[in-house]
Amino acid sequence: MTLDPFTDRQPYPSPAPSPPIGTMMGDMASARSLAILASSRAVVEGELTAATIVIDQDTGKITSIFHSVLPASDFPPGTSYMDHSPRVLLPGLVDAHVHLNEPGRTEWEGFYTGTRAAAFGGVTTVIDMPLNAIPPTTTVAGLKEKVQAAQGKCWVDVGFYGGIVPGNVSELRPLVDEGVRGFKGFLIDSGVPEFPAVSATDIALAMAALAEEPTTLMFHAEMIPPIAASVGDDVQWSLPPLAPIGPLNEYATFLASRPISFETYAIAEILSLAHIAPKLPLHIVHLSAVEAIPLLQEAIANGVQITAETCFHYLSLAAESIKNGDTRHKCCPPIRSKCNQDGLWEELMQDDGCIKTVVSDHSPCTPNLKLLPSKISSFATNNEPHTTDGERESEKDEGDFFAAWGGVSSVGLGLSILWTEGQARGISIEDIVKWCCKNTAKQVGLEGQKGDLTVGFDGDVAVFDDEGAFEVGEEAMLFRNKCSPYQGMTLKGVVKETWLRGHKVWERDGRGFGKEGPGGKLLLERRREKP
Repeated sequence: MTLDPFTDRQPYPSPAPSPPIGTMMGDMASARSLAILASSRAVVEGELTAATIVIDQDTGKITSIFHSVLPASDFPPGTSYMDHSPRVLLPGLVDAHVHLNEPGRTEWEGFYTGTRAAAFGGVTTVIDMPLNAIPPTTTVAGLKEKVQAAQGKCWVDVGFYGGIVPGNVSELRPLVDEGVRGFKGFLIDSGVPEFPAVSATDIALAMAALAEEPTTLMFHAEMIPPIAASVGDDVQWSLPPLAPIGPLNEYATFLASRPISFETYAIAEILSLAHIAPKLPLHIVHLSAVEAIPLLQEAIANGVQITAETCFHYLSLAAESIKNGDTRHKCCPPIRSKCNQDGLWEELMQDDGCIKTVVSDHSPCTPNLKLLPSKISSFATNNEPHTTDGERESEKDEGDFFAAWGGVSSVGLGLSILWTEGQARGISIEDIVKWCCKNTAKQVGLEGQKGDLTVGFDGDVAVFDDEGAFEVGEEAMLFRNKCSPYQGMTLKGVVKETWLRGHKVWERDGRGFGKEGPGGKLLLERRREKP
């Protein structure tokens, strides 16, 4: 055993010697188109090891993995070969929570720009949320319109979620048949009128309809608690009973308006209905409040199939550091205290914790909708539309956390955000692969295809320089609108190349995105029944 040169903490087996060419290559020396990626460090089946990864570019699948760095001479002449040592070969990340907003709000984001940003950060699969496109993905017709809009624009593979809203229960099973990876509903106002919140009755109907389907039912778990038992589900349509505690441009005022009880009450409501479909996997998106963790832990101990995700921003940004008026940080649930952040990390790092995945929840808008004060720097997109229809009523709205659009832009930055934040917390690169590759793939039913470097899986690879660093400027934010709380920060860890099914999509120090154009697939196969 030798010390692991990546973390200098965990040992791993010394590389095995290269096998003889005759026994290793077999029929590989045929005319098939191969891509060979090698490195002294690769995360293969969750373990850090030396590796040579052989990908058939015709099928896009990994055909062989050798736990040593083989020389180029071991492969047929002309084979595409690169030894990336000492950089780390990772499975392409699966970002299971992204809002691409096309069609309908393409000025906010789109398939072309959003997936380019993903590829920049080593993300090879994104799953698009059922809102904020118009129409939302709450019907088969809406899904087909979105699929049509995505044709030929995706730099990485894209899957789709369906939505649950009042009155669409008859669409749910047909959407499963059309290939959605799961469903999402809100227990509180979503912020867009075409995606209304669901009541307990709506949730019960959705659970009954999906009880035997191979899918996952997910929830934005915020809900205004009732002030009396007789209020019932109508409470979610009411306004908060209290006025804001302070000026609307102060983050503390906004934070107080979305208290922890919103999350805990919503999760309790969901858990109270779980018995309707005991085999249906449930999932809490963007968990921010540590006080909800005991509820989830108890439910899991009692046999409820429920998991949670958290987001890069909850693990790296804290309320104490958010300046008044800096609405780039506004999201719901809100970014909470540093102490709360520490609790999320603690649960995430438990092998049996309820938080299984980390995602971006990339939810962009045009910069004018953020109502940023002029004193706060942001990069406006070159084609930002003119403000119309009362989008920005007056200068008095500047920095108003209540009037600004809520959402953090970070797709393609997550790997570096986690690696930067995790340095002081003792995380390993294997941890990130578990949270952002393997477990996210499992969450959306892609565990036999994505999220790992193993024979038979898609040849999706991120080449990661763990010692590199970069400043988040305009050139690092490839999403459409350059408005993010990470602007100006220095992040550690740089994705040097991104490979999708054995083809190079992105190269940082060379050709960039090249001339081949978008080659991502739309993942529309029906989810498989679990054994």
